[in-house]
Amino acid sequence: MALRRIALRDFVIVQALDLDLHAGFTVLTGETGAGKSILIDALQLLLGARADTGVIREGAQRADICAEFDAGTAALGAWLEEAGIAHDGALLLRRTVDLQGKSRAWINGIPATAAQMRALGEHLLDIHGQHAWQSLTRPDAVRGLLDAYAGAQAEPLAALWTAWRDAQKALAHAREAQDTLQQERERLQWQIGEVDRLAPREGEWDELNAEHARLSNAQALLDNAQGALSALQDDEAGGALAALAQAQHLLQAYEHIHEDFRAMNEVLASCIAQADDVAHSLQGYLRHAEPDPDALERLDARLSQWMQLARRYKRTPSELPALLDGWKESLRRLDDAADLAALEAAEQAQAAAYHKAARALSQKRARAAPKLAQAITQAMQGLGMTGGRFEVQVDKATEPGPHGVDQVAFLVSSHPGMTPRPVGKVASGGELSRIALAISVATSALGEAPTLIFDEVDSGVGGAVAETVGRLMQQLGRERQVLAVTHLPQVAACANHHLIVSKHRHAEGTTSAVATAGADERVAEVARMLGGQQQSPTTLAHAREMLDGARAATAAG
Repeated sequence: MALRRIALRDFVIVQALDLDLHAGFTVLTGETGAGKSILIDALQLLLGARADTGVIREGAQRADICAEFDAGTAALGAWLEEAGIAHDGALLLRRTVDLQGKSRAWINGIPATAAQMRALGEHLLDIHGQHAWQSLTRPDAVRGLLDAYAGAQAEPLAALWTAWRDAQKALAHAREAQDTLQQERERLQWQIGEVDRLAPREGEWDELNAEHARLSNAQALLDNAQGALSALQDDEAGGALAALAQAQHLLQAYEHIHEDFRAMNEVLASCIAQADDVAHSLQGYLRHAEPDPDALERLDARLSQWMQLARRYKRTPSELPALLDGWKESLRRLDDAADLAALEAAEQAQAAAYHKAARALSQKRARAAPKLAQAITQAMQGLGMTGGRFEVQVDKATEPGPHGVDQVAFLVSSHPGMTPRPVGKVASGGELSRIALAISVATSALGEAPTLIFDEVDSGVGGAVAETVGRLMQQLGRERQVLAVTHLPQVAACANHHLIVSKHRHAEGTTSAVATAGADERVAEVARMLGGQQQSPTTLAHAREMLDGARAATAAG
């Protein structure tokens, strides 16, 4: 089984509900208006459906839905691993909605988004709604059903279609804009050529300013260097070095008497060594340094070029290297856009890739169409449409699209000898419901979801057909967990488990409850479904007979 347990708090008209579910085929029945579909609504909300405050029970602060599932399928395990969600074979999902409309969701205690809950739901539940027949006339739904049956993925083809369309647009834009592109190209080439003659390097502006400051102050630097050297080594006055040496000599003479003189003498020795190094450095600078008016003139000229270009293009000088790089990149893109041969080749390559994938998808659809038609035709025979025939027609579409080059339609003949025609034109409402049910049965094994839910898909059928519907669902329940909301006693009698939904009115308002039916309750409920509220010995006997017959058929099967 897949869905083990569901718990609701303050959901619509349910105050509190804790329900254990079992493997096999389970039906939910109840009077009209009792809220038979409330569990399905709760599961859909839990698994990412749009939430609003209308789901909160009147007078409550928030709605709270929890459900426990098995996490045994390989695909589900892979999804959980990719999402970083640990599990031990069980999966606990929870979603709340408060009065402010805020919704929160958790997977095994880890916060999750609605998109994650929807993606997870595809691995857990497959819901067939009571209005499933409406999709029989929608081309996208028809095509999607065939693709699912064929095991074909249309998403990669849609991506190729988008790439082809983008290539077509790029080519068309380039053809329309050739004159404009050429003008823009010439403008960029002229600007690049002008700035390229300067060849500005990143960081060069700061280097030029530093060098200019040095050259423009060359004489002042020489004068100050000479003055500093004289202060250290003045031949007449002795200079700072001579004074330091004299001080060291005086202290050295008595350092053996006073320990502090020794320490001070060591400091003076260090000062003399450092001052001597400075003097040597100054001498070296003075030997090689001299004013260079030519270099300063060349530097002034280059700085002037930087300033002129910066003003012309309304940038700071330091931005010129990046501006040049940007122009070159723009020119490269323009060259690419102007290369019609390359754009045409790209468009042709994308078209070829699309058509190759479209042909492969068409082949899958063509192979699957007769198989799907046969499966649905076979299911129709037991649903009151003996001799009816179902066809899946795959024709070439008027033009290609994101889903390929095929046009898919469902055709049906509900009686022998009739030519199959489009479903929506020949089938009555009851027949549409039965066809939809036949499709549900024929395609129920497609998905990996271990739980199938049928929400009143048996609407519009009765009698022997209803019993066939019950048998079909019972058969499905041998392989997967099946939950069905039904108003047909024949279907309810075939179930392995029976849940009864009831509505109660009291002073605080109206609430709905769901209870597991025991043997006597089940007889009474089937009798109610057969004859209404006024049960008679006849309806009770008929109910027991139906239930006994279903059990016998199950044992024989």
